[in-house]
Amino acid sequence: MRTYIGHHQAVSPDEFVELALGTPVELWLGVEGETDEERAARLDAARDILADDPDLPDDLIRMAAEVIEEHPDLFDVGPLARPIRRRTASNGVAA
Repeated sequence: MRTYIGHHQAVSPDEFVELALGTPVELWLGVEGETDEERAARLDAARDILADDPDLPDDLIRMAAEVIEEHPDLFDVGPLARPIRRRTASNGVAA
């Protein structure tokens, strides 16, 4: 199965996200070992993008929700994925 964003084929999850966002993921998440100057420049660029497209955060949240809804298997972490059980007091009332 092939995945396309516009006319571009995404061949990896990173490419899919980059094409969907229109920016490299590293712009938003940073990279290991970046200097203070690199971080400041990255954050300035991110602020400029958000100033030009103030709806971007809402669009990203909507896109993330769609991916989770359509592909819940991507978020299955195996045995760690179990419902959280609420503690109850000895009288049976949730604590």
